[in-house]
Amino acid sequence: MLTRPSVDEVLAYRHHVDDAMVGLVGALTPEQRAQTEPLITLGLNHEQQHQELILTDIKHAFSLNPLLPTYAAPRPTAVEAASPLEWILFERGVREVGHSGRSFAFDNERPRHEVLLSPYRLASRLVTCGEYQEFIADRGYERPEFWLSDGFALAQREGWKSPLYWEDNGLIFTLRGLRPRELEEPVAHVSFYEAAAYAAWAGKRLPTEFEWESAACGLPLEGNFVDTDILHPRASVLHKGTLRQMFGDLWEWTRSSYDPYPRYRPFDGALAEYNGKFMIGQIVLRGGSCASPAGHIRPSYRNFFPPAARWQFSGIRLADDA
Repeated sequence: MLTRPSVDEVLAYRHHVDDAMVGLVGALTPEQRAQTEPLITLGLNHEQQHQELILTDIKHAFSLNPLLPTYAAPRPTAVEAASPLEWILFERGVREVGHSGRSFAFDNERPRHEVLLSPYRLASRLVTCGEYQEFIADRGYERPEFWLSDGFALAQREGWKSPLYWEDNGLIFTLRGLRPRELEEPVAHVSFYEAAAYAAWAGKRLPTEFEWESAACGLPLEGNFVDTDILHPRASVLHKGTLRQMFGDLWEWTRSSYDPYPRYRPFDGALAEYNGKFMIGQIVLRGGSCASPAGHIRPSYRNFFPPAARWQFSGIRLADDA
């Protein structure tokens, strides 16, 4: 917690990298530029991933510091009532999923392929802190019938009683410091195990990644991203009969294992192990978060974490069979 490099050292390293890259790009011939451009583009997108991970890492480190430092100054926010939860129906059919076209995508988003979806329904918004508090009050963390066995064993061993960063006195730790927990805001920093247990308790389930992607296609790529400088998920606003919070606010756990798509091939050369080597023991999340850079997320984007991970800005959207 106390041995990280100083801000000056970090910025000096950043300027060193920027200067070297600008010099490299300026010296390339047109042929070299054509060969190098895909690698640089991948590097820029990878750096955006790290911009988000740095924020989640800072939040976790600061939460463990006894002084509870803040990343950004506290800011008063209006308390909005969460819109009523509705169920949006999607019909049975064959859908194409995965990235298409010539624009950038990571190798794990390809190739585009067909999937068969049965009729299903998605919740119109994310689960709120108030709704999750009902699960806690009903002894949700003590009742194994709602939990996957590995998750229940882990929760008992680690003493989980609530999401990460929840305090017993009704406060929550954020990038802007401690503040009262709002019942209307989406519940954040839950593991896949907690998300699946809540869904079982509610009599629902988590969506598959293909149900999520099919529903998200065609929606505007707008949301509460890091560029808004809110740095925390916020309550949904009233838009009856539509999906909300699909992009930004919180990464949404799905019920899909992080596996390769049919006919998947990793990148060639030095990038061959970029994603493929992680395709075991991980769960897919979709949609981006309040710490994701705007413009970095698309409907086909596949994030992935181990099922026990809680420090990411991760939340819950319920699904159901229609």
